[in-house]
Amino acid sequence: MQSNKITLKQFLKYFKIAVTGKEQEFTSGSIRRAVFMLSIPMILEMLMESIFALVDILYVSKVSVNAVATIGLTESVITLVYAVAIGLSMAATAVVARRVGEKDIKGASQAAVQVIILGIAVSILISGIGILYPKEILQLMGAEPDLIAEGYGYTQVLLGGNITIMLLFLINAIFRGAGNASVAMWTLILSNGLNIILDPMFIFGFGPIPAFGVEGAAIATTIGRGTAVLFQLVILFYGYSKIKIGIKDLVVRIGVMFNLIKVSLGGIGQFLIGTSSWVFLMRIMSEFGSEVLAGYTIAIRVMMFTLMPAWGMSNAAATLVGQNLGAQKPDRAEQSVWKTGRYTAYFMGLVSLVYLVFATHIIELFNTQPDVVKYGSLCLRVLAAGYIFYAYGMVVIQSFNGAGDTKTPTYINFVCFWLFQLPFAYLTAITLDFGPIGVFASITAAEVLIAIIGIIWFKKGKWKLVKV
Repeated sequence: MQSNKITLKQFLKYFKIAVTGKEQEFTSGSIRRAVFMLSIPMILEMLMESIFALVDILYVSKVSVNAVATIGLTESVITLVYAVAIGLSMAATAVVARRVGEKDIKGASQAAVQVIILGIAVSILISGIGILYPKEILQLMGAEPDLIAEGYGYTQVLLGGNITIMLLFLINAIFRGAGNASVAMWTLILSNGLNIILDPMFIFGFGPIPAFGVEGAAIATTIGRGTAVLFQLVILFYGYSKIKIGIKDLVVRIGVMFNLIKVSLGGIGQFLIGTSSWVFLMRIMSEFGSEVLAGYTIAIRVMMFTLMPAWGMSNAAATLVGQNLGAQKPDRAEQSVWKTGRYTAYFMGLVSLVYLVFATHIIELFNTQPDVVKYGSLCLRVLAAGYIFYAYGMVVIQSFNGAGDTKTPTYINFVCFWLFQLPFAYLTAITLDFGPIGVFASITAAEVLIAIIGIIWFKKGKWKLVKV
């Protein structure tokens, strides 16, 4: 009888295949192998993103508490950009994966072009608002005058250059949908590697480059992401991935575009609901001062470090669902989700133990001010308590999206974030005067609720019947 155990030699062999992207067939063979081959590059991709987020906050925390708080406030606004980018990227992954599963590579390439055109149009509109009204945006978020004076340049540059965020998300979603997860991974490694090198140069100054302070972090990020987008476009045009685009494909195809918009509306809706609730939570947190806000921002950045690999595994589940539905294998799609959910839960369970035990020490690596450490570590512990639920919640929600059923997660997010999380946070933090812990508890409780409702609805199986 053959053992199911994988030796270190086999693991390294599979790991090499995964990161080089040599395997691109995920609708047959071992599901566990398929999950591994897609998850590894996606996990590495997301880890690279979260490493940069930590390095970024490490540099910026040496500037001032206001600088850290500026990043927290700006990112809570720029998550609205992410909402559109992620919503469109869900549609891109779902449609491209379905076409690839159907062996319709030409249809997948046409969908890719329309997604890019849509992304460029939306980002131009957002750039105008960011360039013209950065101070007003921070003021709206409850920032104090000295914070606005110090940090508005960061907001202006990051929102003004949001096209780099938009296209990086969308083109990587195209690669993932096609099963070319390793290409998306190398793109992020390039982007964030450049960010890490450029960050201290622009924040503190280097040779002829002046010290821009917190604004320098935004300049470095925009340059890093912009370079990665150029790299993505070269790959798309010169055909190093399954998806290939030629000059003749650069036309607006109304039918394909409307299909993408229809699928993406649910995705945009669910993330607008989630991210706007995040904006309101940040607004509530700003009532407790810059130190509490800085602690919360650091804790969220640290948390993202471990949520990103889980996102990587959920993205793998989305691709497997899309491709297997396209290949008329719904049962294989479902098995892929449960296996991915289990692996993600193992990982998140281990991480939660680390955070519960070492929260204070972790926050002290970034800032040693007593209130920043106190509330940052408290936030980390409360959020870690729900990590296993986060694991299943993320995988199941992404699986709906991979099937093209973006409406169901929208309804789930609406109930859990707007009808439950926000009233709960305001009631406990402000009305009952529990302070910041009320906000932290509301985040964990909402994520637990999402997991429970998501699993119940997923088991009904209606997502298997969605056409995209």
